[in-house]
Amino acid sequence: MTMARGELVDSTVTPYYHCISRCVRRAFLCGEGCEHRKQWIEDRLRELDSIFAVEVAAYAVLDNHLHVVLKLNNVVAAEWSDEDVVRRWGRLFPPRGKDRQPLEVSEAWVALQLKDAKWIAETRKRLNSLGWFMKCLKEPLARMANKEDKCKGTFFEGRFKSIAILDEEALLTTLAYVDLNLVAAGIAKTPEESAHTSVKARVDHCRELGTLAAVVDQPVDRTKHDQPQEDESFWLVPIEDRRELKVSGLGVQVSGNAGEGRTSDGKVVGRAGISANMNLAGYLQLLDWSSRLLRHGKARVPKDVAGILSRLGSSPGFWQDRLEKLRDRSRSFGTVFATKREDINRLAEARGVRKLSNLNGCPS
Repeated sequence: MTMARGELVDSTVTPYYHCISRCVRRAFLCGEGCEHRKQWIEDRLRELDSIFAVEVAAYAVLDNHLHVVLKLNNVVAAEWSDEDVVRRWGRLFPPRGKDRQPLEVSEAWVALQLKDAKWIAETRKRLNSLGWFMKCLKEPLARMANKEDKCKGTFFEGRFKSIAILDEEALLTTLAYVDLNLVAAGIAKTPEESAHTSVKARVDHCRELGTLAAVVDQPVDRTKHDQPQEDESFWLVPIEDRRELKVSGLGVQVSGNAGEGRTSDGKVVGRAGISANMNLAGYLQLLDWSSRLLRHGKARVPKDVAGILSRLGSSPGFWQDRLEKLRDRSRSFGTVFATKREDINRLAEARGVRKLSNLNGCPS
């Protein structure tokens, strides 16, 4: 049964959601001569990441559908000033003149909006909303495509799929599944060659900075080095969560849902990442091994990857089974993804239901 988005999304349970949106009738509206639209989507994701209190952790843009893993950041949204909220909204929906053309966001317009406290409170919520993020992603792109095709009508299916990701292994499995979409489909030979994916964006960014060789040469065990492998100013959520490394001995308090670590006096000391057990080198090695599983090639698990999976409380066999389950589904059924039964039970209790449909089947 279809559930309201408000019942599906609860950032107090998990900040991470895997969102899937398809073109109408699964038509190749971003392929077959329209591949440039994939770059439109990628550019729009990066723009929205800079406006919303919603961070992009992974994405893959294909010919007829889109995968994106999003992280809701309540702490950031709460700390914006009222003026921050107004100016961010103005970037999304600028004021318009009588001819309906967008106008520059003026100081007078900002001052006018600041008088409406109720509007500011509602707008703050919208800038931390999964639904509004996806609306602001899809609607402008649909208009651009329809203008290019000189037609009217729906471009994307009306409702996008959102799957709550409840634990770290489920999150890493989802990221790998998203980043390996083109490899699994036989479109790309390797993960780093997969156009319009987050893994390619991460590798290209390191290549531009001239740090790719250093990343590859560094150990995949994050506990054996002090230097970050990713630039924290990069727009995607970093793989490695280094907050506790940066604040060792400073008495920092770190919340799993917070975007940053903070010292006792409130000073920001680090950006939250995906995993406390893995760095970028480890993730790339895990992707490389997983891609061989999907292509049925030689897939002997490297010792370093086996160690990473052990720290996650998993094993190569469990990882392969979960990844292949995701890949083999023609459609994504279920509203949550977890590798531990207690996480599912906790969310079911919070929603007041007896059970929830898990994308991974029924974990032990």
